[in-house]
Amino acid sequence: MNIAISSGKGGTGKTFVSTNIARVLEKMGKQVTYLDCDVEEPNGHLFLKPDTLKEETINLLSPVGVDAEKCNICVKCVEACKYNAMAKVKDRILIFKNLCHICGACALVCPKDAIVEEDRKIGVVRRGKSGNIDIHYGLLETGEGGMTPRLIKSVKKNIGEGVNIVDSPPGTSCPVVETVRDSDLTILVTDPTPFGVNDLKLAVDMCRELGIEPVVLVNRAEYPDSELRDYCSKESLDIIAEIPDDRLIAEVYSRGDLIVDENDRYNDVFLEIAKKILHQSKKDNTTGKKARSAEIETDKADALDKAECSVKEKMEVDPNQKEVVVISGKGGTGKTSIVASFCALEKSIAISDCDVDAADLHLILKPRIVESGLFSGGKVAQIDNVKCISCGRCRETCRFGAVIKNYEEGCAVYMVDKKSCEGCAACAIVCPTGSIKFKTAINGEWFLSDTRFGPMSHAKLGAAEENSGKLVTLIRNKKNQLAAKNNINLSIIDGSPGTGCPVIASITGTDYAVIVTEPTVSGVHDLKRVLDVIKFFGIKSGVVVNKFDLNIDKANDIIAIAKEYGADFLGKIGYDKSVTKAQIKGLSVIEFTDSEITDEIKDIWQKIKENVNVW
Repeated sequence: MNIAISSGKGGTGKTFVSTNIARVLEKMGKQVTYLDCDVEEPNGHLFLKPDTLKEETINLLSPVGVDAEKCNICVKCVEACKYNAMAKVKDRILIFKNLCHICGACALVCPKDAIVEEDRKIGVVRRGKSGNIDIHYGLLETGEGGMTPRLIKSVKKNIGEGVNIVDSPPGTSCPVVETVRDSDLTILVTDPTPFGVNDLKLAVDMCRELGIEPVVLVNRAEYPDSELRDYCSKESLDIIAEIPDDRLIAEVYSRGDLIVDENDRYNDVFLEIAKKILHQSKKDNTTGKKARSAEIETDKADALDKAECSVKEKMEVDPNQKEVVVISGKGGTGKTSIVASFCALEKSIAISDCDVDAADLHLILKPRIVESGLFSGGKVAQIDNVKCISCGRCRETCRFGAVIKNYEEGCAVYMVDKKSCEGCAACAIVCPTGSIKFKTAINGEWFLSDTRFGPMSHAKLGAAEENSGKLVTLIRNKKNQLAAKNNINLSIIDGSPGTGCPVIASITGTDYAVIVTEPTVSGVHDLKRVLDVIKFFGIKSGVVVNKFDLNIDKANDIIAIAKEYGADFLGKIGYDKSVTKAQIKGLSVIEFTDSEITDEIKDIWQKIKENVNVW
């Protein structure tokens, strides 16, 4: 029995729910395996505390160079690479590791067998036990954001008998798809805030695009209005449980403990939730319901051509323009609310929401869209079954597991899973009958808008789509164009949480990265992970502790970590429910109230401007 626990956004309590459910199932005498597939920022082990950890290195065979004695500079490898990871420079072929998807196409087309391939470490899988719970979690190697789905596959190889609790990454893109796609039950954890409701809608779309009908668990269930319940009722979504908004839970979580081990009342609450989950998982949880935005409909060739070209845009960036990106190691730290406050303080600033999997900044800034377009991250393979001779070479060659073998009337029939295909064309290279063609994939939409604080670029990734890193690059370019057009020399990016390719695309080339964290064991753990990425790319950075008064000791640990990494410590912001109240009104907290936390935010923004030499 595979139970995936996911969320449209980070910070809803997904791991809190997953770990406590795993513990009560163990207490019920169930055989439990906990698999943490949030490999960019795994946190479950911090609460379950497994012992006797064993570690397996996960390697993929990857091109590392070209044998100069064999190579005849025919550039077939360069032409075959769909990711611009190879280039001819004078009389040499160069490979750019961070762009390589390890598809193998370059080696397939090389007539001289000159491509040198070696094992490349993409991460590790660690294993241990907590009581009778078997624990497996992945840890992605720094700078290997594009390898997230493949490391998740390695974690899922450890799915066992009994009940498997699969802790998913947040969001709606390819890592989440890889995690939840074969679950018996998918639980979406949300909260009744505007951000929570918006991102739940995106996650439901993603599930339905995969043929999954999820159920909903509401955490911090203090309802400011009826929007969440109305949405679930309209969509016929079961709310299987509600967990109250209790500061005791936050304090226990901040220490790295499980509430079911600390409090009898909550042990009983989770016991009832576990029983409901076991009952629900025995039902048919598939669906034929369509996502609200299952596909962006278009049959116009010119629209497809425009979308294809949009990811290839090149532009000159004004060297006098300063760019600040705000990111977080984990979701739910308050990153987007803080970005909105910075925009309100600056009053005239170029803005980009690069959290394209689950964009929320528009809920506060209320942008007025003035231009939009389609986004394509590449192409997807299709097999012509009339030409296909069912030799199976495409399936043997595909390193992404995107070619599926089915049987019709006793004969093998091959199909492409478009959610797994990365458009590398390795399958087409080996096909002896030319049966494989490619069509442009429409992965999302981009928007240019006006807001009360300045021009804004933002986007929406399609349900269960990939290539969010390319979409981030596109809307950053669009934002820079807006800044130049409006003579604005300071811009701000609301980046993605985590350490994967959308984050890397958000931070690369920026002047300053602000990391928003919180004083919890998971906040500290994820801060170190994201600081490693920042250091890897050589970007100047600063750290903000939000909700610092939840755990003063952890807040002090964060100050020490910032110093250890050479990051500026920018300041602390207290826990205050007025932030959520402002969200509900569609305002930043700066516009909503004048209080101690608004003074703290003002001081932090001033320090950031000083660090990027903007006065």
